[in-house]
Amino acid sequence: MKNITGMIILLLFMAGNVFSQTKLSENQLKKLDSIATQDVPKNAPGIATAIINKGNLIFEKYAGISDFKDSLKIDKNTRFNIASNGKQFTALAILTLEEENKIKLSDDIRQYLPQLYPEIKAKITIGTLLNHTSGIRDVYDLWSLKGTTWWEQSFDNNDVLKLVKKQEELNFEPSTKYLYSNTNYILLATIVEKISGKTFKEYTDDIFQKLNMPNTSFESDYSQIDGKIARAYFNFDTWTTYEWMWIVVVDGNIFSTVTDQSQWEKTIQGYGNSEIKHSIIKKSQELVNQDINDKYGFGLEFGKYKSLSYKFHEGVTGAWKATVIRFPKDSISMLTLTNTGKSIPSMQTRQMADVVFDLKNDEEYLVTKPTKIGSYVSEDEIIGTYITPNNFTFEFLKKDDGKLYLKRIGRNDVELVREADNVFNQKFDKDFKQEFIKNESGEMEVTAYYVSHSPYTLTRKKSDWKGYDYQALNGKYNNSEIDVDIEISHLSNKDYKVLIGDQENSGLLIAPTKLMVNNYIFEFGNETKNIKSLTLNSDRIRGVNFARLN
Repeated sequence: MKNITGMIILLLFMAGNVFSQTKLSENQLKKLDSIATQDVPKNAPGIATAIINKGNLIFEKYAGISDFKDSLKIDKNTRFNIASNGKQFTALAILTLEEENKIKLSDDIRQYLPQLYPEIKAKITIGTLLNHTSGIRDVYDLWSLKGTTWWEQSFDNNDVLKLVKKQEELNFEPSTKYLYSNTNYILLATIVEKISGKTFKEYTDDIFQKLNMPNTSFESDYSQIDGKIARAYFNFDTWTTYEWMWIVVVDGNIFSTVTDQSQWEKTIQGYGNSEIKHSIIKKSQELVNQDINDKYGFGLEFGKYKSLSYKFHEGVTGAWKATVIRFPKDSISMLTLTNTGKSIPSMQTRQMADVVFDLKNDEEYLVTKPTKIGSYVSEDEIIGTYITPNNFTFEFLKKDDGKLYLKRIGRNDVELVREADNVFNQKFDKDFKQEFIKNESGEMEVTAYYVSHSPYTLTRKKSDWKGYDYQALNGKYNNSEIDVDIEISHLSNKDYKVLIGDQENSGLLIAPTKLMVNNYIFEFGNETKNIKSLTLNSDRIRGVNFARLN
């Protein structure tokens, strides 16, 4: 009798779980269909997308062509390169080794890779690799600085190690800051291989089988990728593909299907069929060393989307892009995979969340304009270069046509018009507003507002240019860690010609001690009469030292 009663309770519990899942209305399904296909015109590459709730697939959509060569359409069995979304599986491989007591997250990585950073005394742990607090520089940014177009190469993980071995310094002391670096996860793969005695692909292939994900694998040989592959396409007047030659694995280069990725989401939600222990799966969804960093866990970012706490990751490799977002409180996951340069899955997947959770437009959750109008500021008062502590810059200038423009790195200059006494906006996008106010130090600050992001502020630092020696920077400099020369020549005013390797660039002096070259900032000492070295800072590489040669 007890067994019958127990069975009834269990059935009721299971039924309750089924019926408590989110049910989408016809209107929601229509909106989701429209979101999925918004960037998939006729006879074009496209997307695969899905929503999973409490172990159930409540929405899926496939649109577009996977390969023009044979006109195959994208379906549930189409394999996409999900790029950095594969980092969560690299982290899972580390956790399986930890479960077997073969490693500890507190281990210094030089227990396994003794050839790295011999002069660095601070501990660089496996945990700091996992959550990007190691300070190790990103190899892709280092290759870029060398002038190497990485995706045109057939580099492998050994090529990464060769470059990392030459590095003598870190971006910062380990466990003090967070900075995303693909190198971290490539080194994790090398550790997996050292401990397991298998190639990383072999080790993770076994994990994917245990996770019931038979069509997912890291690929270390671009010529041997199996299955129905969605080729990547950009549109330059016509759809154009390219040969995939990359064989570095771990930080990305992982091919999978929506079916397999949905299976993974079901497993995370506690409903999937997996031979991997639930305790390991559960831990993989947590933060690593939360007291150091609350942004990144085991191949997974943490944050808020509008009013909701969520976990997420993006993956981008050329025209291949992938997004996964998870709302643990509601046991809902959403994912989108694409093979088209036209689609933006990071945006589309969040649009899906807006529909499912009935969320308001972005501007309802953000401050999108100044709260009050300040004192009048003339156009001439705001001319100059403004900068954030992370070296993000705005330059305001008047051109020969007498109009005011905003200049930003990597974007077209935009014309500005006055909206109020101290507020301007972009002429053809009035939602992009700039508010000018002097701070307590008497420095002019600009705060930028928009409907899709929180406001941010840049400052025009007071600088004394009297007697400044603009010729002092002229000369040739070298960095031995990547063997790159740069040569600087003053042109006029604050403008310079800068050769990085054999590539010519424009340089702009944005402060007496800072030269901006594209997305690089070169910093040097206050004494311009005796500049012995420059320090380069960029997105994912910091403190790269260039010593003067002449």
